[in-house]
Amino acid sequence: MRTTVGIIGAGPAGLLLARLLHRAGIESVVLEGRDRDYVEQRQRAGILEQGTVDVLRAAGAGDRMDREGLRHDGIELRFDRRRHRVDFPALTGGRSVTVYAQTEVCKDLIALRLEEGGPLLFEAEALAVEGAQSDRPRVAFRHQGREDVLECDYVVGCDGFRGVARRAFPAGVSRVFERSYPYAWLGILADVAPSHDELVYARHERGFALLSMRSPAVSRLYLQVPAGTEAGAWSDEAVWDELERRLETDDGWRLERGPVTQKSVTPMRSFVHEPMRHGRLFLAGDAAHIVPPTGAKGLNLAVGDVVTLARALAHERRTGSPELLDAYSATCLRRIWQAERFSYDMTTLLHRAPDATGFDARLQLARLERIASSRAAGTDLAEAYTGFPLG
Repeated sequence: MRTTVGIIGAGPAGLLLARLLHRAGIESVVLEGRDRDYVEQRQRAGILEQGTVDVLRAAGAGDRMDREGLRHDGIELRFDRRRHRVDFPALTGGRSVTVYAQTEVCKDLIALRLEEGGPLLFEAEALAVEGAQSDRPRVAFRHQGREDVLECDYVVGCDGFRGVARRAFPAGVSRVFERSYPYAWLGILADVAPSHDELVYARHERGFALLSMRSPAVSRLYLQVPAGTEAGAWSDEAVWDELERRLETDDGWRLERGPVTQKSVTPMRSFVHEPMRHGRLFLAGDAAHIVPPTGAKGLNLAVGDVVTLARALAHERRTGSPELLDAYSATCLRRIWQAERFSYDMTTLLHRAPDATGFDARLQLARLERIASSRAAGTDLAEAYTGFPLG
């Protein structure tokens, strides 16, 4: 099998890259190790930056998002039982975010790929990337019980943190920067209307809490818990009780409870792999970087990567110049490190570390007071949350 761009992974990064390349007249093959049902059902991110929304619309993949997605013009910060709203459009010149789950983005892109695009092979397990520095890199894969090889002009690893693409980088080339956090998020999905119309980020002495949503009828909520916590260690009632404590305010606001349909634990880490290119092998999305979810950046960083790469591949085809491809890693890493910085800042601003002192707690409150009282500080948060420039 032969193609121009071999894409490993049918998450949002791989699917959107395939869509952008198709629109630019560049053929590709997408290999996904899981089946279609798994890809369309796995729960991940739910916040789309303004730039991500614009890209999906321009790619012809935004119709259902525009019908069903929930535009949000701000978030609420809670601390000391008080509430402060950060108004995105007022602070950014009109930008906003949209609540639309990653599962739905994948469903839309899969449908378009199968209707209009090239090959998308599910249950096609990538085994190795070979010849990354040659003119004909290859992806060895297994599909329907048979081993095969996909020959390409370029290979793009959109196969996540544990995928094979990053392992094809020689040890002497790779540089890894990472931090693990001593806490995790216990998340629930619940069949109950959200108790607030925007996301609520709460800093509390007992730990962080987040009120989010998937739709007008489905709530998504999170609690900070110690790293290594098992989801089954918390009963539904205990989760609701703790959310109520951490989200409580002095103005009579109430948390509405409902049936819990899903419970899971998300570990917290920061990770960056440099560079993001080795020969004709490129990394995108979680294969190259991980952020703690506090800043809602993971999916949006992946979009930034593939927009940059699709633009570079189209430029090379149109002009013969490799200039943008050669700049891919450096271009992406500028945005990635800003997102890493913001995600780290939001995480340390709102979470209680196990060894936190009274001094640390006072600093958190001082930082939150600064955001609440200073337009400049509020603007910095709003600009970062709604998205750094793509490319």
